[in-house]
Amino acid sequence: MIGYIKGKVLASEAGTILLENGGIGYELVCSGALFAKLVTDKQGEAYTYLQVREDGLTLFGFVSPEEKNMFLKLITVSGVGPKMGIAVLSAMNINDIAVAIATSDLKMLSSVKGLGKKTAERIVLELREKVAAQELVSVQSGKSAQPVLEKMTDKEEDAIVGLMSLGYTRSESIKAVKQAIERGAQNLEEIIMSALKSM
Repeated sequence: MIGYIKGKVLASEAGTILLENGGIGYELVCSGALFAKLVTDKQGEAYTYLQVREDGLTLFGFVSPEEKNMFLKLITVSGVGPKMGIAVLSAMNINDIAVAIATSDLKMLSSVKGLGKKTAERIVLELREKVAAQELVSVQSGKSAQPVLEKMTDKEEDAIVGLMSLGYTRSESIKAVKQAIERGAQNLEEIIMSALKSM
């Protein structure tokens, strides 16, 4: 089992990194956070999960042990495979995921592309007990631009979901929406247009 790799980036494309270590290139399907970090730094470390299937092997990469742990919990849910798990982690950070599960925020979870309301309900139902309070505490103590339990208004949430549907992460969308409102944007269309100008 390959659980950790450190090396230099040889190539990157659409969420996949080729990471060289000891003369071997490991192809990693990365979370959004890991992909951004490795592309920027041109080298680094990845915590990994090896998926073994009849039609081949796939190596998934994560920026931290905590992110990998959240992924492992997500893929225990019926209907959530590794690709969907990576999609969730690329659209939301572990802070957002933990809060969404703890507060049964189906709207936030189902904003992830390809994740429907029924799957979001299963994630909440099956993981509410597994996502312990200590995880919320640990992510809160980390460097986060958003307080863990900050609640969005319906208008703000709609704008955030709209931006996420265009490919931005939740944390990027929250920041841009807050800035748009501070600049005086009021209705949904104004907030989204103003937010896009700052992204």
